[in-house]
Amino acid sequence: MGDSTLAEQFFDAAAELLRRVRDEEAESVAAAGTLIADTVADGGRLFAFGAGHSSLAAQDVVYRAGGLALMNLLAVPGVVGVDVVPATLGSALERVDGLASAVLDTSPVRAGDLLVVISLSGRNPLPVEMALNARALGVKVIGVTSVAYAARTTSRHGSGTFLKDHCDLVLDSKIAPGDAELTADGVAAPFAPASTVVTTALLQAVMATAAGSLADRGIEPPLLRSGNVDGGHDWNARVLREYGDRIFYRHGR
Repeated sequence: MGDSTLAEQFFDAAAELLRRVRDEEAESVAAAGTLIADTVADGGRLFAFGAGHSSLAAQDVVYRAGGLALMNLLAVPGVVGVDVVPATLGSALERVDGLASAVLDTSPVRAGDLLVVISLSGRNPLPVEMALNARALGVKVIGVTSVAYAARTTSRHGSGTFLKDHCDLVLDSKIAPGDAELTADGVAAPFAPASTVVTTALLQAVMATAAGSLADRGIEPPLLRSGNVDGGHDWNARVLREYGDRIFYRHGR
């Protein structure tokens, strides 16, 4: 790395990962965007789920200026980010068998909908069962994960399978197991994770593709505008009113 700073090294590592995802996942991104557009056009609803820090990418596409208004967060209490104390409880809940089934059974998710499941390792029971059970309900599943984990770790699900094994479509974030891009003299552990940067960008590329696909069909993409620009609130009120039966973050179920 020569004389580059650690900050520069991280930027370079993140940029290289983004380049790889752009080039190597182009077909999958296009297919995922089309699948989301198909769901919108057919009257289906959109959901995103992620546990722990993977929930950050899920939240980034929900109720977001410039994003699709129909994307809803499928929240599992205790695993949305680090919203519980102790934070380690969230990690423990990801390993609980049957939790995904209980969540889906009490959610508005139904056949014809689409669920994005985000899990960096894809090895814990919660994301594996979320994808498996959703597909059993007739829901299309897009998995966002690092495929490398399946080759270098073992599954914690009883079936021995990973998230990638239960999806209609998989987007590979290319993140190396351990999710730490840097090492340095005097620092005992690798550091500087890039999974949030890459996964968030990957999903926004999918959403952009979906918007374009809808427009190509003559369907106005149900996009939200920033409430901090003039006219934004009026625009959003119209979109939320038109698609209210497919939006669950306003009034629950």
